[in-house]
Amino acid sequence: MRPVAIVNPRAAGGKTARAWKEIAATLGPVETRYTEAPNHAATLVREAIGGGARRIIAVGGDGTVNEIANGLIEDGRPFDPRVSLAVMPFGTGGDYRKSLGIRDVESAVRLIREDAPALPTDAGRIVYRSHEGTTESRYFVNVVSFGMGGEVAAGARNWFSRFGGKAGFFYSTLRAFFSYQAQTVELTVDGERAPLRPAMNIAVGIGRYHGGGMHVCPRARLDDGLLEITKIRQLPFWELLRDIHVLYSDNIYAHKKVRHFRGKSIRASASGRVAIEVDGEPLGCLPVEIDVLPGVLSVVRLAGPR
Repeated sequence: MRPVAIVNPRAAGGKTARAWKEIAATLGPVETRYTEAPNHAATLVREAIGGGARRIIAVGGDGTVNEIANGLIEDGRPFDPRVSLAVMPFGTGGDYRKSLGIRDVESAVRLIREDAPALPTDAGRIVYRSHEGTTESRYFVNVVSFGMGGEVAAGARNWFSRFGGKAGFFYSTLRAFFSYQAQTVELTVDGERAPLRPAMNIAVGIGRYHGGGMHVCPRARLDDGLLEITKIRQLPFWELLRDIHVLYSDNIYAHKKVRHFRGKSIRASASGRVAIEVDGEPLGCLPVEIDVLPGVLSVVRLAGPR
């Protein structure tokens, strides 16, 4: 059966639907289905697989990819191991595609046209407290963060249309900095408790980038079966302004206020409310339980460390 493209028509400020029609015409036979509501993409994935689809093309931003991944995984295993995922990056942040080695839409088109192989790729599962206070679970493909990152994700949406992805995240980061108070988070990695110190943000990555290009987990790999954890302690404003460029480089671990860990399983809690974001979406708050799912996805991407 021909590939099925699942398109978020609202991505990239509503420009995605028209742009996709032009791109699809260059790819050969492709069936297109459009999302109509939040989390609709996961339902469309299951319907496509039920109809015999063996490749799903995610057309949208990181949120669209996340929803599709939640349709491709069930009970921590591939819903159908014969099905692969390709990413056509539109949308606001576009962080996951950077770890896949996809520079832009044109490079994604080349990978699909050249029938690039789909490689085993890790994902993660997070159990968290929703905004309504219920315990929920979700799969993720890129980065979970809690602390200021959760506040930034919630506020950034207000600035996307005005400034675009990277600039919108950057502006939201500066605004959140003035209002966010560092919280003491009890963090356990593979059963070992990390030192208790107030943290401005903690990122847990399978991919390397989040927040519109911040290189927050530079040693993360998509296929090593591990989570990369980056903990940033409280920074005074002058230090943030001086060192903000470090967040966009691959040298973040050289900063004296940054610590990093690696592991397969993470538990985090706090006495106060600490917001979380999952692949760029603000979903709730601590406590969380996060576990890696090695090789659970089959994703079209460049080989090697990403």
